[in-house]
Amino acid sequence: PEELLIKASNGASDFGNKFGQPLICGSLLTFEHNENERTYGYDKVIMMAGGIGYARKSDSGKDAPVPGDKVIVMGGDNYRIGMGGGAVSSVATGQFSNSIELNAVQRSNPEMQKRVYNAIRAMAEMEVNPIVSIHDHGAGGHLNSLSELVEITGGRIDIDKLPVGDPTLSDREIIGNESQERMGLIMHEQDVDLLKRVAERERAPMFVAGETTDDHRLTFINNKSGNKPIDLSLTDLFGNPPRTLMEDTSAIAIFPALIYKASNLRVYLEKVLQLEGVACKDWLTNKVDRSVTGRVAVQQTAGPLQLPLNNLGVVALDYVGVKGIATSLGHAPAAGLIDAAAGSVLSIAEALTNIVWAPLDGGLKGVSLSANWMWPCRNEGEDARLYEAVKAASDFAIALGINIPTGKDSLSMTQRYPDGSKVYSPGTVIVTAVAEVSDIRAVIKPVIQPEFTSTLIYLDFSADSFKIGGSSLAQVLNGLGNEAPTVSNPEYFVRAFGAVQKLIEKGVVLAGHDISSGGMVTALLEMLFSQPGIGLDADLSGFGESDIIKLLFSENPGVILQVNDLDFASVLLFEAGLHYHVLGKPSFRRYLTLRYNDGMTELEIDPMRKLWYKTSYLLDRKQSGEDHARERFANFEKQPLSFEFGEDFTGESSQFGVDSNRQLQSGVRAAIIREKGVNGDREMAWSLHLAGFDVKDVHMTDLVSGRETLEEVNMIVFVGGFSNSDVLGSAKGWAGAFLYNPTAKAALDNFYARPDTLSLGVCNGCQLMVALGLIYPEQQEKPRMLHNQSGKFESNFLNVDILENSSVMLRNMAGKRLGIWVAHGEGCFNLPLDESEYQIPVKYSYNAYPGNPNGSDFNAAAIASSDGRHLAIMPHLERSIYPWNWAYYPSGRYADEVTPWIEAFVNAREWIINKQKEGLNKI
Repeated sequence: PEELLIKASNGASDFGNKFGQPLICGSLLTFEHNENERTYGYDKVIMMAGGIGYARKSDSGKDAPVPGDKVIVMGGDNYRIGMGGGAVSSVATGQFSNSIELNAVQRSNPEMQKRVYNAIRAMAEMEVNPIVSIHDHGAGGHLNSLSELVEITGGRIDIDKLPVGDPTLSDREIIGNESQERMGLIMHEQDVDLLKRVAERERAPMFVAGETTDDHRLTFINNKSGNKPIDLSLTDLFGNPPRTLMEDTSAIAIFPALIYKASNLRVYLEKVLQLEGVACKDWLTNKVDRSVTGRVAVQQTAGPLQLPLNNLGVVALDYVGVKGIATSLGHAPAAGLIDAAAGSVLSIAEALTNIVWAPLDGGLKGVSLSANWMWPCRNEGEDARLYEAVKAASDFAIALGINIPTGKDSLSMTQRYPDGSKVYSPGTVIVTAVAEVSDIRAVIKPVIQPEFTSTLIYLDFSADSFKIGGSSLAQVLNGLGNEAPTVSNPEYFVRAFGAVQKLIEKGVVLAGHDISSGGMVTALLEMLFSQPGIGLDADLSGFGESDIIKLLFSENPGVILQVNDLDFASVLLFEAGLHYHVLGKPSFRRYLTLRYNDGMTELEIDPMRKLWYKTSYLLDRKQSGEDHARERFANFEKQPLSFEFGEDFTGESSQFGVDSNRQLQSGVRAAIIREKGVNGDREMAWSLHLAGFDVKDVHMTDLVSGRETLEEVNMIVFVGGFSNSDVLGSAKGWAGAFLYNPTAKAALDNFYARPDTLSLGVCNGCQLMVALGLIYPEQQEKPRMLHNQSGKFESNFLNVDILENSSVMLRNMAGKRLGIWVAHGEGCFNLPLDESEYQIPVKYSYNAYPGNPNGSDFNAAAIASSDGRHLAIMPHLERSIYPWNWAYYPSGRYADEVTPWIEAFVNAREWIINKQKEGLNKI
């Protein structure tokens, strides 16, 4: 029945929500409906694998093809480097010849993936989606993807019509090739031309490679040679394959207990904080785009210092509402070496104590898990341990009432050397949790708030005694330990999860952090690291644990909460039958003071934070170079975010006349101009629409072909991304599309010749405007955009100052100091003339790296034309228009509906309206 369809945004957990049963994934799903005790069967189960997202319910299942439908392949060519992926991933590294393993190193072409994605998205966003069935190319290449598409009817695939980049490939290599960025589709013949026209517009390679039949056979044929390397009955292909039987004997390993001294607490802590698994991950998070789409509500960094501390990630479902999708991770490889079952339980528990900080639609029942198994199988005892680990994960998930609808395995985690020696990777399950968020604005961050009447509470999730086996402390002691913690009572864990959710729902929780790598002491320090000027006086005597090392460093699942109403929280936790301890209150002293039994330890927070950050610095030297890595290390604590919005800013949408529900056209027209590979078009279109523009989508193919002339457009925006992968340098390929296509060049020249037009370029679009000389056409020595001086992509949320300027979009915003996202690899403004020759409306607030993330001359973040009509800006103002877009927003302003950046777009709208009125008056 229709009401039983799975909500795609919730994985498959909607079954668990409605029927109170854990989901079991298979070809037939049966469950009891408690209201009428009828049993339903449902044979389409949506599985979450590798990512999170949502889709229309009507697209949650594939349609059945009919004979004569077309089999389509979209994406890149076949190359020999795509061979061997699935096969080689299942054997020990070093087992095969070097050439075979090199052929399993698959290429990555995100631009190709984006082109194909755009074409498929256009189909999915139609009122009726014409795609009958779709399947990605993964292990097994065309053989796997296309066979699954035609498994109901049968199909004929023409090998000579498949995309081939290497003409030396054999038929076998073409069929089994696993080169990435490809999709297989089934479409009715009458719909193929529609996709073809869209694919041509998006420059997405598309190949009609065959058609479905009614003979229930899968045939691959090379029409040029007449060869049929595959001609099989589908019953042979999809029938009853032989079952894999793994036999093993258990190998019991006994590890010695850890030996330590309480007097070495500080020494242990300093070592633990520098472990790669515990230490700061800034070296990793600062080089990936954490703001793309403009729907990222929670990413890694938190607090005024923007340290990577957040427990989970959250993306908004859309630009209008407050619902979102949360995801988190958990793993416990060291604990799993001691006890494979405990490793699985701890992995699930960590994922859940990370995702608990978002208000979840349905609470724990709304969570779905993905389990990715990494195991050195086919070695004595390891298959048996894998069985124990999988069974424990299954039992624990069922006991919690949640599902694991999907997963992946890499069961060859062994390195083999020519002398016969082998090294095993620890058997590990990495658990990903995903759930729908009811309010993205209410997600709790691990940054203690400066409310000195608040209280910090420890809440246990494990119902187990404190154990340090498999912990970070064990690692610095060069051991594992003889016992690992676990969750001894799943029902208790469910109650603890529900209690935290209830406290968040009631607005009682100000900050929170899970206890995992590094233990309780690390969790407390991390909550203090990104909030300058705050300390904590914690009393641990109430735990009744005489071993202070075990108390502080054990990694039993649990959480730390900062609450603003201790009485309410205490009653709720007591009534839920939970074990909690009041730790203490924030203080003005920049120390973490730990009082226990008759002892006391004072930890100076900032030096501890420096140790925690040091590992990131050491790793960053390999990517940013010694100088920039050292500069980042020296300055991260000297560049806190601070803001000046101006007294006139209310944060209300009505202040700027913006309406997210606007349906009527305004008559103020803007065009998004994009090239293949760009990725900032949707958020920019929304920002313009919100500000009152009627927005149209213009691809470069529209301009090159003459379908679009820009004659009716008042404003154009060149958006961010990586056009042509920027392989020739910043936007040079995109610029060439204008310079060497007369039709596109004429449309652009005519637009800029009109006195009533505005233009904006952001990120890649900023590079394009500079490359085309659109900002200062009168200057002989033009500005240039160079690689970031750090030599790598930079993603940061940082401060900018808006100066006195005559830019149409920014001139009435002078004096503001705002937060904004940057995400670029070539954002360095090279301005060869004196500063007075340029109009620089926006500057980075800090001169030193990373506050100035690219080394731009004069700290420039943007340049504007002399008349103020044209603006080229590197930071992404379009990804910063909502408070939840910001990685850190001023406390006390959480009720704001928009940020000051919306004013820039409104200013553009008002300028155009005034120009239109002037034109009417002249008439």
